[in-house]
Amino acid sequence: MPDIMNFDPNDKTPTIVDRLIRAPGVIIGVAVLLGVVLAVVLVAVWMLWGDAVRALLGSQLGLSIVIIAVTIGLMFSVIATSILFERKIAAFIQDRKGPNRGGFWGVIQPMADGLKFLLKEEFTPARADRPLFILAPCIAFIAAFIGFAIIPWAGEIHWPWMAEGETVTTQVASLDMGILYIIAVGGFGVYGVVLAGWASNNKYSFFGGMRAAAQMISYEVPMGLVLVVVLLAAGTLRPELIVNQQAETGIWNVFLHPLAFVLLTICAFAEANRTPFDLVEAEQELVGGFHTEYSSMKFAMFFLGEYAHIITGSALIVALFLGGWHVWFLPNVDDTVWWAALIKFAVYWVKIILFIVFYIVIRWTLPRFRFDQLMKLAWKGLIPMGLGLVVATGVLVALGWQRNVPANLIANAIVLGISLWYASRSPSPVTGRQDNLPEIEVRPSATT
Repeated sequence: MPDIMNFDPNDKTPTIVDRLIRAPGVIIGVAVLLGVVLAVVLVAVWMLWGDAVRALLGSQLGLSIVIIAVTIGLMFSVIATSILFERKIAAFIQDRKGPNRGGFWGVIQPMADGLKFLLKEEFTPARADRPLFILAPCIAFIAAFIGFAIIPWAGEIHWPWMAEGETVTTQVASLDMGILYIIAVGGFGVYGVVLAGWASNNKYSFFGGMRAAAQMISYEVPMGLVLVVVLLAAGTLRPELIVNQQAETGIWNVFLHPLAFVLLTICAFAEANRTPFDLVEAEQELVGGFHTEYSSMKFAMFFLGEYAHIITGSALIVALFLGGWHVWFLPNVDDTVWWAALIKFAVYWVKIILFIVFYIVIRWTLPRFRFDQLMKLAWKGLIPMGLGLVVATGVLVALGWQRNVPANLIANAIVLGISLWYASRSPSPVTGRQDNLPEIEVRPSATT
């Protein structure tokens, strides 16, 4: 037994457990072991219930259920990894180490974070609206996890045991109004934030909720205009057809509408409440904003919902502008064999992960805007530019030049040039100082 009486709190000698969990060989060995166990289970299921598995994967309903399970599992895995990389990338930018105690390179730190959320005290303010207080994080969590249903993960698949010409799609649901669905689901998330701010009976939470409502409603307008640009050029609301169009022509929409891509990315940051648009939290002003009174798993649901919202938003941007699963030297639309679908699925997630890294880098690079600057950017900047892009795209569609790269780039350049010209002629100076603040009076010190 350890000598309790002679315990030295300053002793930094690592224990056996510390040495084990920090050893890279142990972490890699555990990961390999889990992979082998999963492979053995899959082989056993195929050997024992092969006919049932083939029938499940060969029907659209069965494959949609499998896609739901796989996607949710991947989303939770990517969320846990994103939490670690968020802190690691932040540490790299700030020239420090970041988490490095929970396993080799801190890889089991997300598990420690999850355990912490589970064990923290579950607290509800005495005067809070309890039903709404509990409902708010559930709405935010669910809204973030149902948007992926219309994402075309890997095109269509033709299994070897299916009849010639038969295929199933890797979308959970192929809707005629697919893009409108994801906009509606994304807008539904604002209710969770607003209800959390209202139900907490806390003025800082209430201010955060009101900011969230104003911010999300404002930035949904330019987001809708940008989506109109893509939909006009593609002629469809189905995301799978938009991806197929980019794959067949080999021209991603980002090369046709770079300015629209930038506007949509800015709006995605604002919709996810990520820095520099995290005015709904703003700890320097609002303590914690809408989630000030939340703790334990209710707070964790907001936390997980934010990262899930980032994943869904990234998946939408990848589908609309970055070719979805398409890469020029990899399988194309006509490749429907199962291994080609796996490659497409992997490519799609690689693009999402790269975009998540971009989210993280921006968070730790740019400072937070002031709220009036945030609203001014939407209403005086993004919305006029979005309207200009819609008009320009409409003209190109009328001329039949919607897939003409030089014509689209010229149209984007004209809209950007007009915007910069108008901004340069604005009588108000470009400053971070509010107009209604009093002038600073400089008085001589007593020593001068």
